[in-house]
Amino acid sequence: MDLGIAGRKALVNGGSAGMGYGAALALAREGVEVFISARGAERLEATCKAIAAETGAKVHALVADHASDEGRATILSAISDPDILVATCAPPPFTGDFRAVSREDFERSVATALLSPIDYIKAVTGPMVARRWGRIVNISTGAAKYPAAMRVLSGPPRAALANYCHAISKELAPHNVTINSVLPGMHHTPGIEDILAPRAAANGRSYDEEVAAFVNAVRLPAGRFGDAKDLGALVAMFCSAQASYVTGQSLVVDGGIGTSTF
Repeated sequence: MDLGIAGRKALVNGGSAGMGYGAALALAREGVEVFISARGAERLEATCKAIAAETGAKVHALVADHASDEGRATILSAISDPDILVATCAPPPFTGDFRAVSREDFERSVATALLSPIDYIKAVTGPMVARRWGRIVNISTGAAKYPAAMRVLSGPPRAALANYCHAISKELAPHNVTINSVLPGMHHTPGIEDILAPRAAANGRSYDEEVAAFVNAVRLPAGRFGDAKDLGALVAMFCSAQASYVTGQSLVVDGGIGTSTF
């Protein structure tokens, strides 16, 4: 299916691996010119080369911390007027006793998962409105809709971001600019591996065994973790010409573990 976005330009923050990578790859397959930001130069450069080689698309590496003022200035100087903005970040660690989570941890999470995306949205929507075309997609977390004690550093700031995005979606809709969120559950990504690998080692299990134990413990209906590339395809769908009537929405992609009807 042709998504009608060939020739567009996309900025994917946090796209060197995981779900951001999946989104960048899906967009590049549609003929989108992609600018990918990440902090680690080596992995980012390798990712951009691999996507370009597979798709033939123009792919640009922007080595920067997109959550910092300096990094944001670097990124926006390279692409100040993207047609598409996709925002994600590495997941914060699971938490134990909520009373042990420090104020500094919360402030860091809020700065990365809430304030940083808002800064980019404010920066890029002017040109989108002027050209009467734009797509913004936040790769968020299922914990924004389904709170969990072990995800208190992840869910609350992203729930606030969903609230913000729904509010401003009504201002952007008349200009053919949409803003939506994807709320993933557990997917295979380097970030999740970093979280589960220490638990696996402590339990004397392999990563795959730890995943299986996690799936059983939470009774995940799909019986497995999701695939980051599949989620990336859903992000590309939200960016499509055909999705112009969908805005202010949050799509949960969690293998069926959520319990709400809507």
